[in-house]
Amino acid sequence: MRARKIIIDTDPGQDDAVAILLALASPEIEVLGLTAVAGNVPLELTARNARIVCELAGRRDVRVFAGCDAPLTRKLVTAEYVHGKTGLDGIALPDPTMPLADGHAVDFLIETLREEAPGTVTLCPIGPLTNIATAFRKAPDIVPRIAEIVMMGGAYFEVGNVTPAAEFNIYVDPEAADIVFKSGVPLVVMPLDVTHKALTTRARVEAFRGLGTAAGHAVASWTDFFERFDMAKYGSEGAPLHDPCTIAYLLDPDLFSGRHINVEIETDGRFTAGMTVADWWRVSGRAENAMFMGDVDADGFFALLTERIGRL
Repeated sequence: MRARKIIIDTDPGQDDAVAILLALASPEIEVLGLTAVAGNVPLELTARNARIVCELAGRRDVRVFAGCDAPLTRKLVTAEYVHGKTGLDGIALPDPTMPLADGHAVDFLIETLREEAPGTVTLCPIGPLTNIATAFRKAPDIVPRIAEIVMMGGAYFEVGNVTPAAEFNIYVDPEAADIVFKSGVPLVVMPLDVTHKALTTRARVEAFRGLGTAAGHAVASWTDFFERFDMAKYGSEGAPLHDPCTIAYLLDPDLFSGRHINVEIETDGRFTAGMTVADWWRVSGRAENAMFMGDVDADGFFALLTERIGRL
């Protein structure tokens, strides 16, 4: 079977890094490139971190492009309080030696989607949607050429993790999210409702460490670092691995369940900016525009993740 072509749009972030490793370890997926965006940390660091992860996976061939350094209209909000000052705190890794690819991430998105056959490229945004929305604005002809967008962002039952109403990725650039959700591209959304059920446990973390590989040790160390924040915040037994859910869905969609519903992005609310207004009960009458996931087989998810990380 031909590998599925994807572009990962990312703001690494430890959980972004795990998602990238999962994709690079999976022969069913062909990563055409990584496009870095400002989010968890500023762009200079997200572009650096993406290259660190590629080198950790032994994949210097994967092109990494630097993209937008600020949201469309707002001041950048970052999350060093979760991810540390580098974005990949938890283990000391060498600076990358591979260079950034020439050109801007937005231009790479546009050129790639124009060059590849229509319906053959899936976008996997796991950070703020600034790069994707900017590409849509600059080249609207690429929108119908996209096979699907499988993204991490938003929340409904779990409400917000950065404000009472908003999840971080959407909150950082709600105007960009609004463009993407209104684009008509088939959307699969991994909200906090799913990712908060994909919790690490001590046994799951030690399974990564027990792989005895550089990648396994890094994943365990990253998880040890950022799970302390979430365990203190939520009183949970571990931390959610948000972003790898997108790649796991591409590999085994049966791990997830949800509903095809309407999702609108709140851009004007005084207290609710960045909220994903998910019509879970289908009461609005608005047209469905997203497969909004609600549950995950956590054991199956971690089994898949551990097995694939073990291949690196």
